[in-house]
Amino acid sequence: MADKEAPNKQLLHLVIGGELSSIEDVTFADLDKVDIVGVYPNYAAAFAVWRQKAQLTVDSAQTRYFIVHLHRLLDPETDKK
Repeated sequence: MADKEAPNKQLLHLVIGGELSSIEDVTFADLDKVDIVGVYPNYAAAFAVWRQKAQLTVDSAQTRYFIVHLHRLLDPETDKK
């Protein structure tokens, strides 16, 4: 997926993951063990880290990593620009 963001535009993304209680839901088995990987200035940077973490846990079916679009929570108008 191409990064369509302006080069100087900071659109924050959070990468988190951990073991889910079920592969049917997005409910973490233990919130104390959620891996908060970090916050990144754009989708491309977050995607690179997400891919690395996902590949490291490929053998664990119940472990998932996610990219959270923080900029959408902080400023919902960013999707309309």
